[in-house]
Amino acid sequence: MKLTNILGLNARTQLYSYRFNSRAGKKVADSKIQTWRVLKKTGVPTPKVIKRFKKASDVFSYNWEKLPDAFALKPSRGLGGEGIIVIKKRALANIQKKNGKTKLVKERSAWITTQRERITADDLKLHVLDILEGAYSMGSEPDVAFVQDYVGRHKIFRKLAYRGTPDIRVIVFKKVPVMAMLRLPTKESKGRANLHQGAVGVGIDIGTGITTRAVWHQDYIGKKPGSNKKLHGIKIPHWNTVLMTAVNAQIASELNYIGVDVVMHPEKGPMVIEINAQPGLQIQLANKTGLRKRLDKIDDLEVINAEHGVRIARAIFTEKFAYQVTQEEGIKTVNVWELVKVVSVGKKKVEIPVKVDTGAWRTSIDIEFAERLGLTYPENIIAQKKVKNQMGKGMRKMINVVFYLSGKRIKTVASLAKRGDMRVQMIIGRRDLSGFLVKADEAEVEKFDWYKKLWTRKKS
Repeated sequence: MKLTNILGLNARTQLYSYRFNSRAGKKVADSKIQTWRVLKKTGVPTPKVIKRFKKASDVFSYNWEKLPDAFALKPSRGLGGEGIIVIKKRALANIQKKNGKTKLVKERSAWITTQRERITADDLKLHVLDILEGAYSMGSEPDVAFVQDYVGRHKIFRKLAYRGTPDIRVIVFKKVPVMAMLRLPTKESKGRANLHQGAVGVGIDIGTGITTRAVWHQDYIGKKPGSNKKLHGIKIPHWNTVLMTAVNAQIASELNYIGVDVVMHPEKGPMVIEINAQPGLQIQLANKTGLRKRLDKIDDLEVINAEHGVRIARAIFTEKFAYQVTQEEGIKTVNVWELVKVVSVGKKKVEIPVKVDTGAWRTSIDIEFAERLGLTYPENIIAQKKVKNQMGKGMRKMINVVFYLSGKRIKTVASLAKRGDMRVQMIIGRRDLSGFLVKADEAEVEKFDWYKKLWTRKKS
């Protein structure tokens, strides 16, 4: 990482935050409540606000038993995750029945936090009063407290994050997402996704949504602290939607240089929880790339909308390392000529050579070969369809087929064809090639006996 490419504190403030961000926009970013209003108004996904507390009387007049089983209590103007209490579930109590047996029931006014601590309604009241007095706000000024929907961990992050919800920080400049990192809570950070408190920052390749390298306390690491879980090569789900959501949040905020914190709701997908008008610079360490160079690249671009900005970012900010990681994560390269294993009706795997044909939409299999495997029984024939090929128009039966290509199990619907006079008994259509790169290099397979036989056998 060249020093000239790095964005420093002074440059961030003078050249970007001060120059491109309005005072009104910064006020919105400084308040989680105002941010929520703006995002909700413009249709950007964000967790629902259940209750706001503006004054002490709101605390004592509210029926705390109405709170859901899981929620987050936050200060509107808090810093670094301080003052946030995340509730995961209601506490359980043993109730004795008339027959002497006991059963567990949910308590009305007691909960369990993500840190596995029991907390009561009285505890929450005291905490809200502290927030109102400014205990966690910038400048210790009076603040507003609010209760927000709980966002759990997406299944892909469950073994990577310690008792907290990870988030994705995306730096957006003029509708273009320029850099991103995944922030993973640790035991040291007490479940908070804050790098200064001990969370792990994991760089993400903008082009592919695949994690590249990780930094913890400014040192590069390969695995989650205290475990063998690797941190590179993780494919972030709904990546294009993550980028689109971040850019739409930037547009809604009317700030041109911004950090957007996106969480991955297990059911609802990407949602914005916070925006920052002066985002931290450790994201450069996590990506081992300077922000300055990337920002310079797009400074004078005319970006039409969010979709245009995301397309630009994915085109110009893809790392060379991403291809290697993609290979590790299961995007496999196959040749035009390959060996596959077709599963017979008796679950036996029969290996045959095939042609991987990107010019064909659907997979096709020889009717006699399918009969030998027992795949043409009436219940397995699901339809008849009109087809058009080099031989003209006709009707073909469609059957269920399971086969293995490069170790990947593929279940598909294939058409039955007379391929007895052809080199291969099966062709794989592009419908079944999702997750594969097709390489037209016969030099890699011509050494194999099965390939040689394709070109030496006589046609009957």
